[in-house]
Amino acid sequence: MTTIDPSVPPSGTGCAECEAAGGWWVHLRRCATCGHVGCCDSSPEQHATAHFRSTGHSVVQSFEPGEDWFWDYEREVALSGPPLAPPSARPEAQPVPGPAGRVPADWRSKIH
Repeated sequence: MTTIDPSVPPSGTGCAECEAAGGWWVHLRRCATCGHVGCCDSSPEQHATAHFRSTGHSVVQSFEPGEDWFWDYEREVALSGPPLAPPSARPEAQPVPGPAGRVPADWRSKIH
């Protein structure tokens, strides 16, 4: 059974593992169980999916401005969910891909 905890805030404004390693991402996904923010499957490291695989937390919400969709990795379906604790997205000023200053010039050749 999937648990969505709307009271848990996001872990930060960028992918937790990419931030720690000095990496970069394309889009961000937020774990609806624990708030972990990870990078999407188009990103080089795919940390949101890795988080699901290591924790079993299967539901994520987009962490992109203007998007509020949820995805269940386990069932591979889109679903609806409640509003999660703010903020609901990365800062609008943060570029895609991001973060500024860490995206290589040849980033298109490095995405999935």
